[in-house]
Amino acid sequence: MQSILLKGGTVVDGTGKPAIKADVRVKGDTIVDVGSDLTPGDDRVIDCTGCFVTPGFIEPHTHFDATMWWQPDLDPLTGYGVTTIVMGNCGFSAAPVHETDAEARLEMIKIFSFFEDIPEEPFLTKLPWDWRKWSEYQRSMTDKLRVPANYTAFVGHIAIRLAVMGMDAWERKATPEEIRQIAAHVDDALAAGACGVSSNLLDHDGSDRPVPTQIACDDEYRAILEVLARYPGRSLQVVIDTFMRMTAPASMERLTRLNADLNVRIQLAGGIPTLEFQRPILEQMRAIIEKAHADGQDVWPAFTHTSPTNTLSLIRSLIFAQSNDYVWHEVVLLEDLDEKVKLLQDPDWRARARESWDTKVWPHAPMANPDRLLLRNSDNGFGPVNTTLKAYADSRGLHPSDAMAEWILANGIRSTVHMAPFDMNRDEIIRLIRDPKALGNLNDAPAHGQMFCGGGENILMLTDYVRKGELSIEEAVLSITGRIAEHFGFTDRGRIAPGMRADITVFDLDEIEHREEYKRFDVPTGGYDMTWRYTRDAAPMRLTMVNGMPTFMNGHFTGSMPGRYLVPAGEQQLAQAAE
Repeated sequence: MQSILLKGGTVVDGTGKPAIKADVRVKGDTIVDVGSDLTPGDDRVIDCTGCFVTPGFIEPHTHFDATMWWQPDLDPLTGYGVTTIVMGNCGFSAAPVHETDAEARLEMIKIFSFFEDIPEEPFLTKLPWDWRKWSEYQRSMTDKLRVPANYTAFVGHIAIRLAVMGMDAWERKATPEEIRQIAAHVDDALAAGACGVSSNLLDHDGSDRPVPTQIACDDEYRAILEVLARYPGRSLQVVIDTFMRMTAPASMERLTRLNADLNVRIQLAGGIPTLEFQRPILEQMRAIIEKAHADGQDVWPAFTHTSPTNTLSLIRSLIFAQSNDYVWHEVVLLEDLDEKVKLLQDPDWRARARESWDTKVWPHAPMANPDRLLLRNSDNGFGPVNTTLKAYADSRGLHPSDAMAEWILANGIRSTVHMAPFDMNRDEIIRLIRDPKALGNLNDAPAHGQMFCGGGENILMLTDYVRKGELSIEEAVLSITGRIAEHFGFTDRGRIAPGMRADITVFDLDEIEHREEYKRFDVPTGGYDMTWRYTRDAAPMRLTMVNGMPTFMNGHFTGSMPGRYLVPAGEQQLAQAAE
């Protein structure tokens, strides 16, 4: 059995307790000793002088459900200390699928592809699709995939509705018999180890249709909660709208009402808004959470410590639709590139596009803020680049919509325009990081690959908040390790202590950086064609260890694939962990 001694580091154990100088000994996949000046035996000794030794970082909100089948290295996560990922968020999952209706099965892929900006083609060609139920998907995943991080997954409510109702899932409420079948799918998934159910009360598609879960009635949500209540340690994750139509307060009150006598853990993505433009609903949201806690409900607002960014692409993007600009979205929907060019040149379309920018888009949307839109990514180098859309429009006496059309026509239809990050309510973020009932470190990796969400954003907790003195190293590490492990019932990891699984990250705070993104052309799009995604170089960690195996070391991904599927602890294990 392999034995590794991490020597001379400063241990931040993931509980919030003060850091201590200590060595950590690992045998096999388990931490066996933590103490000062441990004596090496037959150990492989790794010098950790000047470094923090912490639990492995956990990514609680990812969309690797399909992508891991064609990108099993999970790039760039190992170089950022990640040892566990949680998939199946926002109601999207690769299972279950309809038993007989091929159109409904394809629709699940289309929905996932549209909202997470992931090409459809690899969904169709890289996944084996040897499942109908979620339990069969989980079995296929664990039998056929090897990845460098542990993983677990929600079962998606959108996928369940399509599996039961077919295309009617878009149109109507479920019947009592369909609700029974929906509950049966939830039971199948939870029995097979799903960490819960994810749902979506946020999104509208490119035709302004609310996603199928927004149509679900109270009886349907109640049936899901009743199944969840039979599986201690599982949760309902719901993404709510604090970004567009601001329906989040009503959604929160509805969910807590339905859950009042069940006390299922509910994770509300966006439950406490952290962007400046969301301030008008902040106090209302906070009051709903406080009342739920006072009533004894296990409600966790989930948040991100980084600002979301928007990339406006005419090849694949949901940003126009989600900004309420369905005129520019017409260009995105066209498959043929020449047709996209013709539409951008059409005077009648130009007039409708100007009107949409002036009267339809949300006030905080990219189109309403041309001074914050950067002409950055030219496909042919024509330029200008690194100037704002407003400056470009003003220099030519054009409406911003016309100016963007002209710039894209000159620079190539594959060019993209980037929005500066939203202004953040930093005080609220720090309050949430310190809140023992709030779940942080949310991101969408590897979704929106040409927008670049997710991978490596976790490091800002250290390079930004800790370096600026706004958080202690103990607070930051607790937020991205132990607290997330507690939330998901990972009772055997998330802490540095004897008996815990050896998911460990070692880093020098002075070495790590939030690296710049760059393009990598490795996303399959059909045949031998590839398209690009953004990635970034490693922070780097000195060491990332998963189940006792180094996955990142000496500046490089090691190629080891020791990740395991994690099943949340049951009632007995949770009680023991609490003791």
